[in-house]
This record gives sequence, structure tokens and C-alpha cells, in this order.
Amino acid sequence: MSNYEMNLSMDELKKRTNKDYLVTKKFLKADAPEYLALAQGDKTALKHLVKAADILEKINMQIDCKHNLPFKKYLEEEIKKGNEQAKLTKILFDAQKGVNAIDSMTTPIHLIKSVGTKLGKGLYPEDLSKEEFHSVLIRMLKEGKDEDVKNILTQRSMVVRDGDELKGIDYIDYFKDDFAHIADELEIAAQTSTNADFNEYLHLQAKALRKADPMLDAYADKKWATLQDTPLEFTITRENYEDEMTGTIIENEELSKMLKEHRITPIPKDFLGGRVGIINKEGTQALMAIKKYLPTLADNMPYKDEYEQTINSEADAKQTMVDVDMVMASGDVGAYRGGITLAENLPNSDKLSLTIGGGRRNVYHRQIRFISDKSKLEKRLNEILDKEQHKYYHDEADHWFTIGHENAHSLGPKDGSEKLGKYRNIIEENKADMGSLAFVDLLTKIGMYTPEQRDEIIVTAVVDMFAKSKPTMSQAHRVRTVMQNKYLFDRGAYELTKDGKIHVNIDKVVPAANEMLKKIIRIQIDGDYDKAEKYVSDNFVWTPEMELIAKKLQKVNKTLNGTLETELADKLLKEA
Repeated sequence: MSNYEMNLSMDELKKRTNKDYLVTKKFLKADAPEYLALAQGDKTALKHLVKAADILEKINMQIDCKHNLPFKKYLEEEIKKGNEQAKLTKILFDAQKGVNAIDSMTTPIHLIKSVGTKLGKGLYPEDLSKEEFHSVLIRMLKEGKDEDVKNILTQRSMVVRDGDELKGIDYIDYFKDDFAHIADELEIAAQTSTNADFNEYLHLQAKALRKADPMLDAYADKKWATLQDTPLEFTITRENYEDEMTGTIIENEELSKMLKEHRITPIPKDFLGGRVGIINKEGTQALMAIKKYLPTLADNMPYKDEYEQTINSEADAKQTMVDVDMVMASGDVGAYRGGITLAENLPNSDKLSLTIGGGRRNVYHRQIRFISDKSKLEKRLNEILDKEQHKYYHDEADHWFTIGHENAHSLGPKDGSEKLGKYRNIIEENKADMGSLAFVDLLTKIGMYTPEQRDEIIVTAVVDMFAKSKPTMSQAHRVRTVMQNKYLFDRGAYELTKDGKIHVNIDKVVPAANEMLKKIIRIQIDGDYDKAEKYVSDNFVWTPEMELIAKKLQKVNKTLNGTLETELADKLLKEA
């Protein structure tokens, strides 16, 4: 398809690209003090890291949808002809980094007429149905083609048709030239970057991009997870929240049984992103305050004797943390689709580095969490929160809740969640939120938070769980907030006042969170798909209270999506 038909009308495009509907997150400017303060060698390295992240975006666009790159080219050609519809469509395409997305009202956005979102995104053949996928795998297993099936079901392969069968090609081989180009850029950056540890990581990561060997990725991940005192930040993010096709396997009893017999574990496939930034030392120092408490949190996790977790309660926590001034977020980590990533805890539990003694690293995105318009926040609180509790809502409290969320990803069962299929990510995100809330009282008791901060974290977290619309099941991050919202309401952790505003019963929140956390961990330990399905369906209920608050949020917040303004990155790309 070389000639596309744009799906959104001019009226719709003008609305969605208006500043009231398309919020802008501003990354570092070209003359940012953080950039000017860098050593010259790090400034030079930054150019090559930005270039590497830009190539990663090209790769991830192909993983996301086979039409992304040709449609981008089509738009660019139409813009040269003066096509205003193409110009506005390109603004949305760049914001959501692709042709398909969901906005903050859970409305699907398709920029091409008749091209919708596929279960397998661009990772699987576009015409492959769930039923055919399952039947092909069953037939291949019956024919003894175990290794071929393993290659199809790894988190790092692109799947193509091979006659009447399927074939998995490691993405390092599939995108060979692009990954080699990224490796070149990383090695050039390592020649001028001033930090030896960071340079060692860049060399290991470059090596992993030249050869399809998961162990090379593991070595790079292991080194990356130790980085703490570096001037620059560069990450290739790999997360598998978007692949819905692989998660359907658990729904097929015959196929699931056969895979178990053949000792093959289907793992959802990774989407790739590139994060480039400058480490903020003051912010990072504040983050590190919680590290000494992580072993205590691990020791207080439900059913801790029944599983292994990343944090060892009897040893130094293998967890580094950095606060980053953002230069660039490309691919999966930078896609603004109704929301954007505030922070990440990587590598995820399916990654090989955790089996060879590697730890995890939390990276927080400063410019994304900043509130650009305080007046909008005030309007929101006036509309939905009991006036007497406004004093408890604080954007810094939201940041500390996020810190608890990211660290909770390192707590709980380290293995086995793949058995939960499409509910795996929902339940993991649910665990991270409830872990953050459940430990607020303990962290207050042992000195991490003051009693005032404790109240602020609790109220801010509960208020922020309310959404503008009911999400779809494919939105793990949003589904979990609905589940938590219902669970907390049922246990009296909040109520609505006579004028329809949230009043948080502060002392009931942490006990309810602890109770929910226990249910989550039990499900993760048992790895029972049916129990996971019942747990999610019981709690994923859009209540009248949520609908009332949603209507109020819609009244004061028109935002449907967002975009990134990356002045420094744009300048460096032109120079690279």
C-alpha cells in the first residue's frame, strides 16, 4: 500500500492538535544548564547516544505496525505538496509514535483508514489470526519442531510466514543493519564519554547488538543495572506490555499442555525504546534514601518464604536508582498514547540477566513528572477532592508513590508469572501500586517518611487512581487503577461526599492495600490462570462513583494525548 487514506477529518485533527487537547512535555532545551555543565567529552558522546536512540525508534516503529514507516514517508511527501491534513496527521503520528493508539478517553486512534491495531502488532504476520497461530504451533509441535517453536515464542523474535508454518527470527538478525549502526554510535560515544563504567556498558551493549545471543544482552543488562555515578544516561528499554498475541496461548488448553510437556515457556515479545538523558545528582541523592530500607521491605512481603525475589532481605539490595533530566525518549518509552512513562524498573523478570546474578535499576524521568500548569491542577482538585483534604495533595507525594511503585517491582515472586497469560502485566502493575501503599506505614515507622508525608502519599495516590474513562483490557496500567479503586471503595478507604467529591479515610487505606497485596502475591505464586482471570474480573468493575468522578475530570481536563518537545535532542541529531 503506497497511497494511504488518512482516517481523521480536518475538524478532528484541528481539535486533537490544539494545545488544550494535546499537552506538551518539554525536555531539555539546547542551552539547558545541565547540558552546558557537561564535560566536552560527554557533550560529544551525547550526540551519538541521541543518534542511537533515533535509530531505535525506526526499529520499534516496525515492531509496532508494518505501516508506520511507509505511512510516515507518505505523510512527509504529502506535506511537501502543501497537504494540511497530512501536516496535522503527522503531528499526532509523531506524538503517539505510530499510526495506532488509544487516547486518555480510551478512544482508539487510527490514523490510516481501514488499518486497525492487531493483536500481534508488527511482530507477527498482519493476516495471522489467533486461531491460525495456535493451530500452526500445535502442528509444528506434533511434527517435532520444538526448536522452531521456541524461536517463535521468545521475547526477542520477529515472526514471519514460512510456507504453511511460522518462523521466528531474532530481532538482531531481522534488523541487522540498523542494530549494527546503533552499535557503531555507542562505540563512538564510548571514545569520548568521561565515565569508565558507562563506557564499559556501552561496549557490552554494542556487542549485544551485533550478534543474536541472549547472553550478550544479559551481560549488558547486568552492567547497566550497576550504573550509579555516571554523568549520562542511555538505556535500550525492553518491555512486553504491547504484545497481545503471545498472551492468548494460555487460553488454548491443548496448546498450553503441549508447550508444558515440551518445556517451552511462551514469553510476550519486547518492544524497544531509547532513553537519553543527563543524571541529576540532587534528585538521585534523594532517591537513594530508600535503598537502605529495601531489604526490610523484602522481609515484610506476603508469603516471602514461598519464593525467591530480586531483593534479598539478608544482603545489600541489588538496586540502583537515578533521577534523569531527559534529552530524548524514543520508540516504546517515548510513545505518548493517552499517557507516558514516568519511570521504569528494569530489567523485567523475564530477562536473563536476573538469572546470572544481575540486579535492577530504577530510572525516573524528571521532565515528564513536572506539572506544567498548576492552575489546571487546582481546578481538578476543586472539582473532585474534599476541600479539607486539599492540603494533603502534593506532586512530590506522587513522585514518592512512584518510587515505591518502581521498587515494589523488585519485590515478590521473581519467576512464574508467565502462566498468568494476558493478566500477567495487569497483576504485576497492581502489585507495584499496592506494594507502594502497603509499606507507607512501615516506612513511616522506620523513619523514611514523616507522618505528614505519609498522609500526603496516601491521599495523593488514591486521588490519582481516578481516570477520565473506563479503560480496555489491553491497558494494563489503567486496568489496575480501576481494580484498586473498587477494592479500596468496598473497604471504606474512601467515600464520596454529598456534593460528589472524594474523601479519603486515610487510616483505612494501608490495611486495604496490604489485604489486596496478599491476594496478588498468592496468585503470582500459584501461577493459576483461572484464579487470575477471576481476580481481575471481580475487581475490574467501573462503578457509579468512578463514573461520577470521571465526568468531573472530563469537565476540567480536555487533554486527550500528549507530545514531546525535544529541543536539545533535535539540535544534536542535526549535528550527529
